[in-house]
This record gives sequence, C-alpha cells and structure tokens, in this order.
Amino acid sequence: MKFSTTLRAAIMAASMGLASASAFAADITGAGSTFAYPILSKWSEAYKTETGNGLNYQSIGSGGGIKQILAKTVTFGATDAPMAVADLEKNGLVQFPFIMGSIVTVVNLDGVKPGEIALDGPTLADIYLGKIKKWDDAAIKKQNASVKLPSTDIVVVHRADGSGTTFNFTNYLSKVSADWKSKIGESQTPEWPVGIGSKGNEGVAGSVAQTKGSIGYVEYAYAKQNKLTYTSMVNKDGKKVEPTMVAFQAAAANADWAHAPGFVVILTDQPGAASWPLTASTFILVYKDPVDKAATAEALKFFNWGFAKGGKMAEELDYIPMPEAVVGLVNKALADVKK
Repeated sequence: MKFSTTLRAAIMAASMGLASASAFAADITGAGSTFAYPILSKWSEAYKTETGNGLNYQSIGSGGGIKQILAKTVTFGATDAPMAVADLEKNGLVQFPFIMGSIVTVVNLDGVKPGEIALDGPTLADIYLGKIKKWDDAAIKKQNASVKLPSTDIVVVHRADGSGTTFNFTNYLSKVSADWKSKIGESQTPEWPVGIGSKGNEGVAGSVAQTKGSIGYVEYAYAKQNKLTYTSMVNKDGKKVEPTMVAFQAAAANADWAHAPGFVVILTDQPGAASWPLTASTFILVYKDPVDKAATAEALKFFNWGFAKGGKMAEELDYIPMPEAVVGLVNKALADVKK
C-alpha cells in the first residue's frame, strides 16, 4: 500500500522546527491503547534499528493513555475511543487516526474450531447481559445447528480497566440491542452486569485461554498470538463473516474521515455483505504546543515513518494501514502543531 509523500515532507519540516530546542532527538514516551500495542511494538523495533531512537510505550488501556497525556507525563496518548472535538479544543490537543484493526470474540470450548460458532449482535448482547447463561441456549443453537454445543455455563470475560476496545465493543452492542443501549450503553468503563474483569487485551486473552466455557473480546492480533478460538459473526447485512483482512477492509472502506471533525469516526456495525462488524481505529493525541518539543518532534517522525514504511508490517498483524487520502488529512491536522 502506498502512502503520501506530502505528509512525510510536512511532518519532517514540523519535526525539524520542534527539535530546534535540542541538538539530539529524544526517546518517545507514549501510553494507552492495548489494542494498538502489537503494531506499535513492531514499528518501534524496526524504527529503533533504522534510526537508533526508541519508543517507551505503556500498554495500559485507552483510559490510562488519555489520563497520562492530560497530565503531560507522556509525549503522546493512544486511544481507541476518540476524544470529543470540544475536549480536544479545551485541552489544546490534536487527534489523528494511525491504524485500523478489528475486535473479535473468542471462546474456550473443547472441540470447537476457529470460526465454527457464529454469533449475531443481539445474542452476543444477551450473553453479556447475563440473559443467556448456557452454551446450548436456544438462541445460540439456532445459529449453530451443525455444532455440538456443550450444556455448560458461559463464563463472561470483560475488561477491568478503562478501555477503548470496550468502548467500541459496547458501542456495537448498543447499536444491535435496544436492551443493552437502555441498560448499559457505550462506555470505556461500563457497569458490567455479569462476568470477570481482566486488565488489557493481554489480560482478557489470558483469562479466556485459562477458563473453560469462557467468552471474551480482544483485538485480533491477541487472538492469533495466543491461538484462541474466535467466533464468526453475523453482520449488519445478515451475512455470516469471519475475521479476515477482506472483511476488515470492507468495513473500513465506509469510514468518512474527510467529513469528521477531529477524525471522530466509529467503525462498528458498518453496512456491506463482507463487512466485519467489530472494526475499530486507534487515535493518537499530541499537544498543539508541546512542552517537550524535541520528544514531540521525534513522535511525529515516528508516526510519519510508520505511515511511509509500516504498512506491510501492519498487514502482517492483520491491521489495516491508513489510506493515502487519510494520511493527507492527517497532514493538515498536524499543521496545528507549533513548529
């Protein structure tokens, strides 16, 4: 995938201006999204090898990333729940998307293969509401007539921390279930009616791997890395889809970034026969007038490098790189950063 050269030039120019306060580039500090941690880790290793400059990223959840950038203890925050435009302006921040990916539901059921079980949105919502308690419940059996489902309790696993993955997950459940919307709604930290909590995508993946009969939701890279059994899903068009790059890209294609102030776009429950219903983006938050200009310069260079050279690495982890047109929009947004 090709990326804009205009962004490369613009950010490099901004970076050189910001770096004037220091003769040496500073290591970058960031915190937030566990959803984006796999790709940030891969990019940072390659960037360190190429430039000698490092990234110290704390995978603590989107809520933690927002708190740290507001406290000015990190160079950038990363969140899967975009900050509202009014809050960006109030806090002097610029927000831009840097990657798209997918959330999958994962289960721990003996004898069940990845993708073999299908769940539609209302059924998934009822599981997380505690209304569906057994794996052989009629609602699940109706969608999976050919699958031998055990008569065992469903153990619901959810995030225990402030989470952008949870925001997107509950945003989706609110779209497909009036009951969920009225009782719980969308949030980074909802009042879960049932289940056990785990910190980060890492924690949820670990809990599902260790708990028979469990179900959880994680970024797809965590499902792959931990060899977890994911479910298929029934999308907005009523089609059964599996988590594939084609399905993720089909959902991402509907994103109207150009007409979204602050890049506030939510990609859940997108139309289209091939669309994966739990697609999401990660957003980067930086200050328009940063305190540590050298570190912010290096952060801008890092993301510029990722846009230019990180597309293949992103796709290898089943993320969706930002299209060239969106990179051009990011360029304009970053023009607000003081040079």
